[in-house]
Amino acid sequence: MRLHYLTLFLLLVPLELSTIYGLSTQGNVPKKSSIKPLLPPPEALLSIGHYHTTCPDAEGIISQKVAAWVKKDPTLAPAIIRLHFHDCAVMGCDASILLNHPGSERTALESRTLRGFQLIDDIKSELEKKCPRTVSCADILTAAARDATLLAGGPFWEVPFGRKDGKISLAREANLVPHGHENITALITFFQERGLDILDLVTLSGSHTIGRSTCSSIMDRIYNFNGTKKPDPSLNVFFLKLLRKRCKRVMDLVHLDVITPRTFDTTYYTNLMRKVGLLSTDQSLFSDARTAPFVEAFATQPFLFTSQFSVSMVKLGNVQVLTRPNEGEIRVNCNYVNTV
Repeated sequence: MRLHYLTLFLLLVPLELSTIYGLSTQGNVPKKSSIKPLLPPPEALLSIGHYHTTCPDAEGIISQKVAAWVKKDPTLAPAIIRLHFHDCAVMGCDASILLNHPGSERTALESRTLRGFQLIDDIKSELEKKCPRTVSCADILTAAARDATLLAGGPFWEVPFGRKDGKISLAREANLVPHGHENITALITFFQERGLDILDLVTLSGSHTIGRSTCSSIMDRIYNFNGTKKPDPSLNVFFLKLLRKRCKRVMDLVHLDVITPRTFDTTYYTNLMRKVGLLSTDQSLFSDARTAPFVEAFATQPFLFTSQFSVSMVKLGNVQVLTRPNEGEIRVNCNYVNTV
């Protein structure tokens, strides 16, 4: 009987030890972990060489097309940069702004002043001839924004590729994009929700160094600020008079940078320091303590702005991208989701 108890004891001890230390009695093989491996973020799957073998002429075709269109109409440079921002601001950089169907972002009232769609269509048409079903519309728009910046006198940066095109576009979400009336806290929150920080906000706002805005965005500033029936007190008096002359109708156009409207430079920031920022969202960057130091730095050190602009534009182009095999598609026509 003693032998029986001893045998039972020897059998139970390894069982108890395996329970305590999490060891297997089957050859001491550790138990498989139930924790799933962490996946890299979607933007980590983007790469500069994404099309090097599948469509080596992709960047060249995009650059040539953008250059040809901007040569005929220089106002397309800021328009393409703006189109890219509107795309990334809603559902990420997935070319959802390009979808042209009833109820899409593109058809929303807030999108009525967006331009550059025909340029993107022209690029896509050429790429489909060279490399069918290979280059996404999201990648085309991101690269076109870089090339448009360069043509306007701005910096160059390498664009990582590999975005897929989204299949959903909702008009009601177009109003999520800032329209020039928001307070600075709302702007900061909007950017942070997309993985962009305060520095990115001030930097990307610098794209307003070129381009125009409709007077509808500033009518309240020059006539009825915050319902006071008075102009915005942060407006330079002489600038106010100029704007009232220029803005006879809501769809009249005014330059975002009144001093050097066609040159990609840091005058936009010196304008804010002189109280001649066009949009209230622009001027608030200098009146708020969280953003004012960046405005001052960019106004006095142009190299800081151009180098940071490249960094912030890459971050913008990475917002909520679709890169995994089961996400999105490569559209054949940027205006429509592929038919099965």
